[in-house]
Amino acid sequence: MKKTVKDVSFKNKTALIRADFNVPIKDGVITSDKRIKESLPTIQYVLNDGGKVILCSHLGRPKDGPDKEFSLEPVAKRLSELLGIKVLFANDDKVTGSIADEMVKEFKNSDDKVLLLQNTRFRKEETKNAGDFAKQLASYADIFVNDAFGTAHRAHSSNVGVCAYLPGVLGLLMEKEVTMLSKVMDNPKKPIVAIFGGAKVSDKIGIITNFINKVDTILIGGAMMFTFLKAQGLQTGKSLTEEDKIDVAKEILAKAKEAGIKFLLPVDVKTAKAYEDTKDFKIKKINNIDSDEMGLDIGPDTMDLFAGEIKKAATVVWNGPMGVFEFENFAQGTLKVAQAIADNKDCFSVVGGGDSASAVKKLGFEKNISHISTGGGASLEFLEGITLPGIEAMSDK
Repeated sequence: MKKTVKDVSFKNKTALIRADFNVPIKDGVITSDKRIKESLPTIQYVLNDGGKVILCSHLGRPKDGPDKEFSLEPVAKRLSELLGIKVLFANDDKVTGSIADEMVKEFKNSDDKVLLLQNTRFRKEETKNAGDFAKQLASYADIFVNDAFGTAHRAHSSNVGVCAYLPGVLGLLMEKEVTMLSKVMDNPKKPIVAIFGGAKVSDKIGIITNFINKVDTILIGGAMMFTFLKAQGLQTGKSLTEEDKIDVAKEILAKAKEAGIKFLLPVDVKTAKAYEDTKDFKIKKINNIDSDEMGLDIGPDTMDLFAGEIKKAATVVWNGPMGVFEFENFAQGTLKVAQAIADNKDCFSVVGGGDSASAVKKLGFEKNISHISTGGGASLEFLEGITLPGIEAMSDK
């Protein structure tokens, strides 16, 4: 068990909080502040406990160091509005350069409570966890708080490196992620249904293999279904397939059969002649896809089949869309799965990030889902059973 903010005192101390402020920004305006809002409980907890807060986060992927397009200044402004207090912004291209040094020094001797540093990825050492960057960040605080689950699977300076110099604890959001995802791994209620979608089998090999011996039913949608269908000898037309993963798909199918679980692939698909959002689609059985067609969503019979399995579940895990969710005409399968999970009010449900979470939110089903993870890659690796460096680096209880 790792320590959390509840296990330490922040009275008269400064906390360096690694948050996830990787929010969408267009023309300097934040288009969704959800991640900022999710950071508020931890920030407020430290403040209420008598501490000061220095925040750090990455934003986007600046290629060549500092780039105004990826500045966290809009985040500082939005944080000020949400917290109802002034949030200082250290606009230092070196993140921990002379400007930040001076601001931190003044901040600690002032009545101000919150200061945000510049984008950690303005420093190339950040993603390599190299050089003195982590040491410089740690010098600003007494305690490190990791509240960025979305980067917990990466060993970067700002979430792992700092722990060589400061005691580290989990923030409230991180604690919630670990607690909720662990419920799926540790003695979950049965029957358990796992739903996987998305484009590539290669992205999900680890989690599917790990879940074969844990669940009762696995449902496969998204473009990855065609690699499995081809592994069964079916023709998939122009559908996206990973030719080099067909043998892997065969192995997974064999393991599922050996484990005695239901491994359900689609029985029908929506097809089109081109990769575009067209109303000119056809419903085809999986053994009747023409050579000039590509599957872009699961079909209505599959939607009903999957919904029926979800209805019987006591625990549901879902990661990945059932079709090309960004196309309105091929979003129905994903939305149908979201609807089925929300309708099963007695089950414990966990939804991964990305399009799965978008579907749930689009339908307004957030309140009907037990947990929507804030980390796509991190949640996948956690559920694969991989130790996440951003959690492992925290202090033990």
